[in-house]
Amino acid sequence: MNIITERIVTDVEAKEMVAKREKEGELKYEQKNAMEVLRKFAKADASDMKNLVDELKAIEKLRDKQIAMIANSMPKDKDDLRAILHKEYTNFSEDEIDKILETVKKTA
Repeated sequence: MNIITERIVTDVEAKEMVAKREKEGELKYEQKNAMEVLRKFAKADASDMKNLVDELKAIEKLRDKQIAMIANSMPKDKDDLRAILHKEYTNFSEDEIDKILETVKKTA
């Protein structure tokens, strides 16, 4: 197996990728396990998730990994967001934190 490209995706995007692969042929053991987990936890609508990711990308300080983690966990308050952003939380202004939470609430 050769890695051609690598990028960070949300759980919903991963679910779509594995589902597409499933239509092409039988999944390998690891892919079946991943699909089972994704079916349980990735419940959001794909278009809503894409819109959320696009809106979060407009916040310049957020990196792709943080955006995916926010989209996957859908934080409800500042404490949840603080757990996702870890050390970088203090780098964000209160306005930026509020904007992130408002963006997530629109999608939820």
